[in-house]
Amino acid sequence: MSDDVIRLVLVDDHPVYREGLSALLSSTDGVDVVATAGDGNEALDVVAAQQPDVVVMDVQMPRLDGIAATREIVSVNPHIGVVVLTMSEDDETVFSAMRAGARGYLLKGAGQDEILRAIRSVASGEAVFGAAIARRVAEYFAAPPTSQKVAEIFPQLTAREREILDLLAAGRSNPQIAQTLYLSPKTVRNNVSNIFAKLQVADRAEAIIRARDAGLGHP
Repeated sequence: MSDDVIRLVLVDDHPVYREGLSALLSSTDGVDVVATAGDGNEALDVVAAQQPDVVVMDVQMPRLDGIAATREIVSVNPHIGVVVLTMSEDDETVFSAMRAGARGYLLKGAGQDEILRAIRSVASGEAVFGAAIARRVAEYFAAPPTSQKVAEIFPQLTAREREILDLLAAGRSNPQIAQTLYLSPKTVRNNVSNIFAKLQVADRAEAIIRARDAGLGHP
């Protein structure tokens, strides 16, 4: 960083949000938004040209998504810090971003102060995750792993879907599952729908029967 000013590239495919956040961050002392980009491919070109200190990256974008763009940016420019700022809160997206090399992960509901703290921390070489995400990461690593037997029985399900199916089999409602796993109700609903489709079951009751037959839902 030159003169302690953080040079920032902002990547998001929604122009109103992108330009609004750009204006907000540009008005902050110590932050210089040197460029913006509307998709992953454009981000690669802009980052190569501008060599910023930090990239604030959305995930779901056309042409090249934020995870792939992050992986490419970090592999070529390991000195550049990437902060993922997205609506996606599912575990697969969070850990994919971490594996790709992101050093920060925030949800788009984060306030200006939280975003700025993340940008400054990542610029100085630290890793930062929003409070909700940090709690979920801690829960993920603290929880006992899903048994290999269950993974073999339902190989078509993701680890998160198996976890939700286990709670379904234990008789938990969607709101209870959301509270237990620190997920939004919408994320739980989407995962439950995916479970039904992958197991080819018609409803919740049939899914519970399949899960209990496989040994799920027990303490």
